[in-house]
Amino acid sequence: MSELEPMDFDRADYRTVLRRLTTLDEKAAELRDEAHRWHTERRRAADAAVRDARAEAEAADDAVRAAQRDLEQVDARAAGLWSEFVHRVGPAAERFGRTLPPASIPRQRGDEERPRDARDYLDEVETRVKYTPPARPITFGTKVLFVVLGVAGGVLGAIGNGVVRSTGEAAGGDWQQAAPVVALLVLLLLPVLAVVTAKLVTDRRGTALDTAAVVTVLGTGLATALVLHAAAQLGR
Repeated sequence: MSELEPMDFDRADYRTVLRRLTTLDEKAAELRDEAHRWHTERRRAADAAVRDARAEAEAADDAVRAAQRDLEQVDARAAGLWSEFVHRVGPAAERFGRTLPPASIPRQRGDEERPRDARDYLDEVETRVKYTPPARPITFGTKVLFVVLGVAGGVLGAIGNGVVRSTGEAAGGDWQQAAPVVALLVLLLLPVLAVVTAKLVTDRRGTALDTAAVVTVLGTGLATALVLHAAAQLGR
């Protein structure tokens, strides 16, 4: 009764045809409603997919901006650590360049549960850069070295004093008049330079040059210089 064939018009009466047309109209209405619901559901699903995609795109943009900020912070901190490292180490580090070398991917250890973050490596580098080895105490050998430096400064001062005096006497004129003063300055300057050398030694050991060391070097140097100078004067 739900289907209306062309031959039905020949053997069906008016009421039957009308009833069948009404049935077809109701079925068409049901199909239209179903199509409308399907379209509405598909449109709702498409709108939801678009919203999800837009949210994912915004989240991706936020992640990119956050990663860029993180990269800039890491680069700035790495540059600061490199500058501090070059300042502390000196020429030995400058062979790699005064500026930050290109970044490289560090080797991950196999026993790590998760990949290490860049800040973990920076923390490790900062710990190593700021590490200061303990100062080595001044030993007996170092004190002997101070005496040797003082004697060497005194000997060089006495030699320089004699050379300046000899050149002054040979040159004559104004230089002959100024030579004794310059010779005295040379005699005193070389022991002072010996103290500077001793300061470099203590700096390498990570300790300070105390008063006793200064007195040892300077006193030994001046005593040696004066003794040699007096001996040279007596030998003339």
